[in-house]
Amino acid sequence: MRVDLPTFRAHTRAALADQLLQQSIENASGNFSDGREKALGDLPDSEALRDQLKLIRAATLANLTEHLEEFERNATAAGVVVHWAQDASEACEIVIALAKERGISQVVKTKSMVSEEIQLNSALEGAGIRPVETDLGEWIVQLAAEPPSHIIAPAVHKTKEQVADLFSDELGRSVEADIAALTAAARDALRGDFLSAQMGITGGNILVAESGTLVLVTNEGNGRMVTSLPPVHVAVVGIEKVVPSWEQAEVWLSLLSRSATGQPLSIYTNLITGPARPGELDGPQEVHLVLLDNQRSSYLGTQFEEMFGCIRCGACLNVCPVYTKVGGHAYRSPYSGPMGAVLTPLLFGKGQFSALPQASTLCGACLDVCPVRIDLPRMLLQLREEQVEAGRLPWLGVWVERAAAWVMTKPKLYRMLSLLARKFGGTRLAKLFIPFPIPEISQQTFHQLWKSRELEE
Repeated sequence: MRVDLPTFRAHTRAALADQLLQQSIENASGNFSDGREKALGDLPDSEALRDQLKLIRAATLANLTEHLEEFERNATAAGVVVHWAQDASEACEIVIALAKERGISQVVKTKSMVSEEIQLNSALEGAGIRPVETDLGEWIVQLAAEPPSHIIAPAVHKTKEQVADLFSDELGRSVEADIAALTAAARDALRGDFLSAQMGITGGNILVAESGTLVLVTNEGNGRMVTSLPPVHVAVVGIEKVVPSWEQAEVWLSLLSRSATGQPLSIYTNLITGPARPGELDGPQEVHLVLLDNQRSSYLGTQFEEMFGCIRCGACLNVCPVYTKVGGHAYRSPYSGPMGAVLTPLLFGKGQFSALPQASTLCGACLDVCPVRIDLPRMLLQLREEQVEAGRLPWLGVWVERAAAWVMTKPKLYRMLSLLARKFGGTRLAKLFIPFPIPEISQQTFHQLWKSRELEE
């Protein structure tokens, strides 16, 4: 996949023309943002906790090898088999080999963005193994043959009517466009898969080094079904998800759900420390954990290390003026929005996704809401600078930016051109060169607006 500026413009125009998509994203992002604000407002010292989490993530990344080795020792002692995967291909090969060695032809999965990152479902299908997504949103996009549109709510772009049509086609009967009816239909359809699958595959939110525990945060009971019913549980987790201690994991958990969905805590927080013990009725016989690098370690100690402190809450997507207009599919990456505009080029190639760092107004809203206070605007600017130095931007866009910079150093000329733009539709011209949605040019300058305010007072 290659997403350059012309390609991204085409994606965004299609998204902007889709009125159902616009309404769906607006409703979901607004609900998430409002919930986040209230949840953090109810949490004592939430700002101090954000500062603390930033320090925790930075200190962990600075000594990542040490913490990963401690996690491996303790997880192994608890009965987990730890695998190391250098890249996506190796991670998929490990999972496929585990399934084939055991004669497994069907697996059930929970929502996992890292499995989207490595395209695990495609690899499984290519090996003759049927993956079944069991998170409601993930099952919806699997039936639609689409990638997730949001890292927290994969089917945020779908209306309940569209979902009802998908379910009706899949189940061979009419399913009402009602949330309760849709949920019941999914539950009935997936129950047999839970009971028959011989392997469950998950991601992981946190790896606690001091105990070798995998922490899995979900809002549906499917996570516990996937990790307890099949005899084999395989988790694929990025190496950056480790945290040294439970005390530090507590800070992470205090902010994760509040930032993601506005909940004080997710409905299900699963703590998995090895397979079932003798005499236990529930739990897998085997637990395998695949620690995925996939370019992550190459950015340690660089100006992009901070990006890997991200806890994947999705808060930045919900406030981004670009994402909330074009949705996740325009980015052509499992990671979209502001965090995806930085993370995607780092993981999949800066040249392959040259448009994404441009998909930002640099308004700073993402930094304001990030629970780890990750400076996404700084890294977006760094990626843009690298693009200019590497000559990856179209010559016309470079010329326009240089011309604009020159004009801004000439106040009289700038004011004259601004006046002409307001009178003769300068926004339409700007849209030819800017790859993301922009508002219409105001008919009043900032100075005029400020003067009007003073007169009113």
